[in-house]
Amino acid sequence: MSGGGADATSAHLPVMFAEVMDGLAVKQDGSYLDGTFGRGGHAGGILQRLGAKGRLLVMDKDPEAIAVATRMADADARLQWHRGSFAGLADWAATSEGLDGVLLDLGVSSPQLDVAERGFSFAKDGPLDMRMDPQAGESAADWLQRASEKEIADVLWTYGEERQSRRIARAIVAQRAGTPLQRTAQLANLIASVLPRGASKTHPATRSFQAIRIHINRELADLEIGLDAALARLKPEGRLAVISFHSLEDRIVKQFMARHAKAPPANRRMPVEVAFTPVLALIGGAQKAGEAELAINPRARSAVLRVASKLPAAARGTAA
Repeated sequence: MSGGGADATSAHLPVMFAEVMDGLAVKQDGSYLDGTFGRGGHAGGILQRLGAKGRLLVMDKDPEAIAVATRMADADARLQWHRGSFAGLADWAATSEGLDGVLLDLGVSSPQLDVAERGFSFAKDGPLDMRMDPQAGESAADWLQRASEKEIADVLWTYGEERQSRRIARAIVAQRAGTPLQRTAQLANLIASVLPRGASKTHPATRSFQAIRIHINRELADLEIGLDAALARLKPEGRLAVISFHSLEDRIVKQFMARHAKAPPANRRMPVEVAFTPVLALIGGAQKAGEAELAINPRARSAVLRVASKLPAAARGTAA
């Protein structure tokens, strides 16, 4: 999905728009893929930079996003869409000829957060769903009703880094024995009742909602698969740009790019040094949204952009 700050209020404000366009270095006749179309903010910028022979492929799991992509494709023959996770981008035949750039804007989009019926936010009461594709998979309510206390605690700890994961899981299991958790307000209030906020400005349910959403949508697993797929489909000198919104995502992206760009530390126990051939070149370091953007779109505060370029085969062959 287009990431956590992809839109602000009713206006569409793609996160770090200028930085993403610079990072992708769009060629007029290039072929690009936006794996998290959202509402088309970044995609529109790519199309503006493409010439008549360029093309843009877009993907999204959300049927509402695909509805927007369909309208854009009807108006612009350079755009093709595919409904599904970017984890499957290499399985889409349209990518088989190679890509000059891939963009992934991770997390949940503001249209999803702002619509109570999607169940992503505890700020607005709605059905406890959290699925990016509401027509596929298991809802958060269904999962919380059947998962064991240990499984719930593990998810809260692993994906939300919630220190009180066991306490919250215990409360969820006790609650569902009498009344199933079916609304976002129910879950948020339950978590708040066992985790007093104290002086913190952050709602006690923040980490838990993040963790459940990541689990329901397989976000980190899809990210790992999608990064490999993007690298496989990138042409030489093709750019990979990824926007992350929390440390778990960014850690995966950072480690992926470093693993393909930098030789691992020398191991004194190895009798023979293993040759390393880099496949990626890092384009700068981690980038953050500027103050001007943050003043307009506070949700961009946690965004981190990383960009890498696929090395030409000749450069890879001569590197050590």
